[in-house]
Amino acid sequence: MNDLDYGKFYDRVGKINGWDFSKINVLTEGVKWDYQQEILKRAHPTNLLLDIGSGGGENLVTLAASFAFIVGIDQSGGMIKTAQKNSMLANNKNIRFCQMSSSFLQFPHEFFDIVTCRHAPFHPEEVAKVLKKGGYFITQQVSEADKLNIKQAFHHQHKDINGRLQARYIDELKHAGFSIVRSDEYNATEYYQSPEDLLFLLKHTPIIPHFAEEKHHFKIFEEFLTNNTTSRGICTNSNRFLIIAKK
Repeated sequence: MNDLDYGKFYDRVGKINGWDFSKINVLTEGVKWDYQQEILKRAHPTNLLLDIGSGGGENLVTLAASFAFIVGIDQSGGMIKTAQKNSMLANNKNIRFCQMSSSFLQFPHEFFDIVTCRHAPFHPEEVAKVLKKGGYFITQQVSEADKLNIKQAFHHQHKDINGRLQARYIDELKHAGFSIVRSDEYNATEYYQSPEDLLFLLKHTPIIPHFAEEKHHFKIFEEFLTNNTTSRGICTNSNRFLIIAKK
């Protein structure tokens, strides 16, 4: 999905379902890093942080005390309203959210010390434009083989070769003048604790496009539960990659 597609998707489902992912009860085994900790390792109290695709802003709220100022952007107006509400409830004075596309970052050149992006599209040349020399770009993205058994059940397996997106981003970042500090990947096992938890995920994310809008989707979902429910929960996979680049 491009920036505009993501915006339309989340605006549509947000009006119906909301966005509180903290409601999801899931056990995960095999995660190789903590994304928030990777950011905090490079944070300084005087730093300015830009987060691309900030969603509901929950992750930024937990980072507020470690930065002088944080700006979160998202393509979805609904997401921005949710993020602003979450920030207000947390009483954060050093976070601002605004609706903006990652394809054109409307900030001064070399303004931010760190730029982050989790599970959202980004454009390396735009990141390079607003990041200070010596600054870090940290991104975690969803790999092609994520939720593979779910995609197979719905006959929606991507034809893309796993790892292609990671390789493309690395190449584009290098072309934009970055040096790659770290590139890593994991394929963890997830156990969703109830059908409702997995339903929430599928309704709120574009794993299966237009999920639940077709009657036969629920029959496929029930068959998936039968075939993939274990004593630990409903089993699937979480395939992620991490790139840390320095300008």
